[in-house]
Amino acid sequence: MSQPVQLVIHITTLPGRGAEQTAAFERLAPLVRAETGCLQYDLHRVSGDPDRFVLIERWSSKAALAAHDATPHMIEADAASPAFRAGPAEVIELVAEPVA
Repeated sequence: MSQPVQLVIHITTLPGRGAEQTAAFERLAPLVRAETGCLQYDLHRVSGDPDRFVLIERWSSKAALAAHDATPHMIEADAASPAFRAGPAEVIELVAEPVA
């Protein structure tokens, strides 16, 4: 049985371009949330910094995440994001078991 996958993604936009990240997410989120295996897809702005964000993703399996990465809407979003992002997003995959 496949384990769920949880990602924490740090995103920084170019100075003053945070609104473009928010707009891009608002267009993308309904498509992603409708994908098979998507359990969570939520963007949060970092308090006090309009150009920094944290994206929380949860997927039912690594296969569902791989299928997500290959969708046309994600390929398009990845191609468009360098226009407003300060650099590549930092993707952190969490371990399924909690730490005591």
